[in-house]
Amino acid sequence: MADTDNKHRLARSAAIVSTGNIISRVMGLVRDTAIAGVFGASGAVSAYTIAFQVPRTLYEMLVGGMVSSALVPTFGEYADPERRRELGHIASLLFTATGLALVVVVLLLTLGAPLLTPLLVQFEDPALQTLTTSLLRIVAVGILFLGLSGMVTALAQSLQRFVLPAFTTAVFNASIVAFALILGPRWQDVRVLALGMVVGTVLQVALQLPALRGVRLRPRLDLGHPVVRQVIKLYAPVIFSLVISSLQVLVDRNLASRTGPSSPTWMALATTLRETPLGLVSMAVSTAILPTLSGLTAKEQDTDREHESKNGSEPFLATLAGGLRLVLTLTLPAATGLWVLSRPLIALLYQHGAFTPADSAQTALALRHYVLGMVFAAVDLPLVIALYARKDTLRPALVGVASIVLYLALALPTYRQWGMVGLIAADNLKQAGHALIMVWLLGRTVGSLRGQGIGETLLKTGLASAVMGVAVYGTTVGLGTVLPTGGKLAWAATVGAGGLVGLFVYLGLCALLRVRELETLRGLVGRVTSRSGS
Repeated sequence: MADTDNKHRLARSAAIVSTGNIISRVMGLVRDTAIAGVFGASGAVSAYTIAFQVPRTLYEMLVGGMVSSALVPTFGEYADPERRRELGHIASLLFTATGLALVVVVLLLTLGAPLLTPLLVQFEDPALQTLTTSLLRIVAVGILFLGLSGMVTALAQSLQRFVLPAFTTAVFNASIVAFALILGPRWQDVRVLALGMVVGTVLQVALQLPALRGVRLRPRLDLGHPVVRQVIKLYAPVIFSLVISSLQVLVDRNLASRTGPSSPTWMALATTLRETPLGLVSMAVSTAILPTLSGLTAKEQDTDREHESKNGSEPFLATLAGGLRLVLTLTLPAATGLWVLSRPLIALLYQHGAFTPADSAQTALALRHYVLGMVFAAVDLPLVIALYARKDTLRPALVGVASIVLYLALALPTYRQWGMVGLIAADNLKQAGHALIMVWLLGRTVGSLRGQGIGETLLKTGLASAVMGVAVYGTTVGLGTVLPTGGKLAWAATVGAGGLVGLFVYLGLCALLRVRELETLRGLVGRVTSRSGS
């Protein structure tokens, strides 16, 4: 009964996060479509894309990685209502220390932007180099509010309040869309996108504040407090890994800019489409299971069941396996669909205004290659989250460093021979290596996932996805013989019909093969529908 309740809670929490992610990803696509229509895939957009990546990278380094690795597990220890006052005190200490650190980073980035630009890009046009520096100085302000937003998200999630945090990215993207559509055509300057990004980060913080009801926050600074030291201890290995990861991003963007001024834009648009199902599924499931896994770990420690920690906690592993099965059930068909429908989907979303058919073809090429690493990336995040929940951050960090070394060893020679595709292939191999090492590491440190039905789910959903892909491809070929070549109507019909055929074929085969996660999803939809009806 407890296991059933955990499954329902997991599915419900994941559904909340996924709903927010759906809206966020849709707004992300609208954002990219608006930018493509107004500014195309020009070098200026590539400069903005690269500058935009800097605050996101620094955020992940300073706060984002800390949310799942240290903050949620730490806040979770004080999440009970009777400990709410303690939670407010602990949160105040961490908010104050992090806020001060972020202010210092903003100042350093603002002053050091001219020195950072040559490390990020090597455009042949000096004007693009200068533009990148200007954009860096604008987006630097957003780092402060991105960091505060991440802190608020961690606190809200530890309280099992997922609704408002789930919609922060949607608000962020909506701000950029508004600036692009309203000011972009008038100013014809990509700096309006950077301004929209900064405003969006402010709105992210404001949106989440109601989720902190019952928690009193005040400015407090005590770097010697035991909880602050605990968070630093947990996060130190992670930040080391993220520093190395940031260096990889620097190298990746630098190499991409050398393969052509539009390559960073093509790769960024393809990455957005690949990350849409990852955010809707893998991130949602990982976010939903982290508080549960942290709670199960705390219960093991409280009852002094050290032998279960060594041999593998059954409730812990069962919860993790349920999350992994759900990820596989939803990610495999998504990857297959993106592969088959890549060309008409990208044309439908982006090919208008200044975005040309050649841009669509190159973006589709990038997407098809990125899709090859999607499943590895999808299952990797829950595995990392599982070790974070057990307050093991050192080993995942070391795995991250090893995978980045692998990437650099592959990317440096391949980009010269294959250009943009070589960089994507190196990234896919990095994702695969990281995921496989995490599976091995989890078995050695927590317990084996054998016997949890993951292999069975992979086999069944893989078979269903393959048949689905053939059906979708047949649909697109058939429509191509009756529809006019090109045009929004033809692309929309191809994507819509192909998607519907794929959905029905996949669900039908999953039902025929008795994929267990289909029942979980069906039950969740039924409960949501019944509640809506009442």
